[in-house]
Amino acid sequence: MTQIVKFDDNAVAGAVEILRRGGLVAIPTETVYGLAADASHGEGVAGIFAAKGRPQFNPLIAHVANIDMAERYVNFDPLSRKLAETFWPGPLTLVLPLKEKQGTDRPIHPLVTAGLDTLAIRMPHGRVRDVIKVLDSPVAAPSANRSGRISPTSAQAVYDGLGGRIDMILDAGPCGVGVESTIVKVEGDTLRLLRPGGLAAEEIETAIGARLERTAHAAAIQAPGMMASHYAPDAAMRLDVREVRPGEALLAFGPDRVRGAGKAKALLNLSATGNLREAASNLFDFMRKLDAAGAATIAVEPIPSGGLGEAINDRLKRAAAPRDEYS
Repeated sequence: MTQIVKFDDNAVAGAVEILRRGGLVAIPTETVYGLAADASHGEGVAGIFAAKGRPQFNPLIAHVANIDMAERYVNFDPLSRKLAETFWPGPLTLVLPLKEKQGTDRPIHPLVTAGLDTLAIRMPHGRVRDVIKVLDSPVAAPSANRSGRISPTSAQAVYDGLGGRIDMILDAGPCGVGVESTIVKVEGDTLRLLRPGGLAAEEIETAIGARLERTAHAAAIQAPGMMASHYAPDAAMRLDVREVRPGEALLAFGPDRVRGAGKAKALLNLSATGNLREAASNLFDFMRKLDAAGAATIAVEPIPSGGLGEAINDRLKRAAAPRDEYS
């Protein structure tokens, strides 16, 4: 039986007890709800993959309470340290080398890293850090949804997808950012963008005084969110449309509509004013609602590629990609 519990002071101890025994807790972050297990507990981490139906070659992000906790497990180069000090807590994940001898008797379980010698790690905003502090261990926490499906931005969305599969959902209301974290990795003198997300690439570039290199077609998965097909509704997705076809639902953006919008089976506007931050916050919730309207296809109006538009378009392209066996 999955409990939905208001995230208050009384909920922290209950969540920590579940995590310590290898259970699963859905946690609210500023980006999306995550499905958390103690990152040092092999059975708990294995439970994440089982509950989500997630392939074990796809690594997980470890969430920490503070930089000191991160330094027990990974080595920071000077640029990554600067990024952490600038943007943590926040929607930025750093892929860093694992320490050979982790400064703890509870090392990160190999399932978290999918056998890589690096760890994707971040410090989230919000009270979830209270849970991590009391647990005194990072939590591995991918999005709290079935693998390949739409990421949840509310407790109810988590329950709809994973109810009965996990122990507890901590309910702190809707997520503010609405898309997953941005993932970057330092490679020599280069900072590489592995996944666009809730921190715009331009903000990172301003902080470091250099351009982020993009990874268009990685030879291997280096971080979460890099599978071609991901974030998918049941309906097909048709992007950058100029008109709505009969029977389609419409995911709109901005003040102006494409041809045939008035005949859409259902219509939701990510941001009537064209605000990309508002659009990112609404993206997964509106995709879920349009999918529930029963249309075979969701048509999506063009969305600018700058700022958070890069992350929004990334999610839409993966949602529209051909579905593979893990979607």
